[in-house]
Amino acid sequence: MKLLNTLPPYNFCGTDKEFKDCKVVVLQVPYDATASYGSGARNGPHAIICASRNMELYDEEMNSVPANIGIFTLDELEPSMKSPEDNCARVESAVSEILENNKFPLIFGGDHSVSIGAVRAMKKKFPDLTVIHIDAHADLRNEFEGTPFSHACAARRFSESCPVIQFGIRSFSEEEAEFMKSRSVKTFSMSEIRSHGLEFVLNKIAQSISGSIYLSLDIDAIDPSEVPATGTPEPGGLRWNEMLEVLKKVCLAHKVVGFDLVELAPIPGQSSSDFLAAKLAYKFLAYKFRDAVKH
Repeated sequence: MKLLNTLPPYNFCGTDKEFKDCKVVVLQVPYDATASYGSGARNGPHAIICASRNMELYDEEMNSVPANIGIFTLDELEPSMKSPEDNCARVESAVSEILENNKFPLIFGGDHSVSIGAVRAMKKKFPDLTVIHIDAHADLRNEFEGTPFSHACAARRFSESCPVIQFGIRSFSEEEAEFMKSRSVKTFSMSEIRSHGLEFVLNKIAQSISGSIYLSLDIDAIDPSEVPATGTPEPGGLRWNEMLEVLKKVCLAHKVVGFDLVELAPIPGQSSSDFLAAKLAYKFLAYKFRDAVKH
C-alpha cells in the first residue's frame, strides 16, 4: 500500500537508518512484573516510541538535529516471566550485545528492575563505572516482596558492583536510610536541593565523579504535576527545566556511556507524560552527542 510508505517507521524519532550507520541503539524492555503499586510500565517503551515519532527533531537549544547521529531501534525484548532475576539476565545479555557492537545503549523500561541487568553489562565493559541514579525513591532495599531483583532494590544491586550517586530522592524506608550511610552510595535528596539550590548540589556531585557514567532515570523523579503517568508518583519532584539542567551538566562534564529511562506507566487518553518522556530522552541525546551533530 502506498499509505504505508508515507508513515514514519516504528522507530525512536521515526528515523530509518541501517544498524551499521547508527551510534545509538534503543532497547525496549516492556516488563513490570515487580511493580508494587501502579502497574502499566510495561507499556512505557511503546508509548515513548509512538510519541517520539511525532516530535520535531531540530533542537533549538543545541542548534542541532540529534537524530542525525543515527538511532537504531530494536524490536521489543521479550521479557522473561520465569523470575525477575531471569529477566535481569536477559537484559544483561541484550545490553552486552549492544556494547559488543560499539553502540551507545538507550534503554526504555519497564519497571526499574530492568536497569539491574543493564548496569551489570555496563560494568563488564567499563570497569571504572559510576551510576548516577535519578529517582524519587532510593530503591535501596535488599529485598522486596520476595525478591532481591525488585524495582525497589535496583540501586542496592547497582551498589554491589560500582559507586552510586543518587539524585532527587524524596521517599525511602528506615532500612534504606541506614544503608545510605554506606560509602558506596551518595544520596542528594530533594530537601537538600531545595535548601541549597540545584547548582550547588550539581557541583557537589561533580566533585564525586570520575571515570565512566551510566545514567539511570526513573521518570517519577519529575514532579507528578508534570508526569502523572508513573507507578508511584511522589510529590515535590524536579521540574522539566531542572531535569534538563541535570542532564546537560552531567553530559558536558563527564563521559556518559549509557542511559535508561524507566517507570513511565501511560494513562490512556493522556499523552503529555509520554511525550515528555520521549522529549527527555531526545534532549539527553542532544547533550550527549553535542559535538557529533553540531551544525
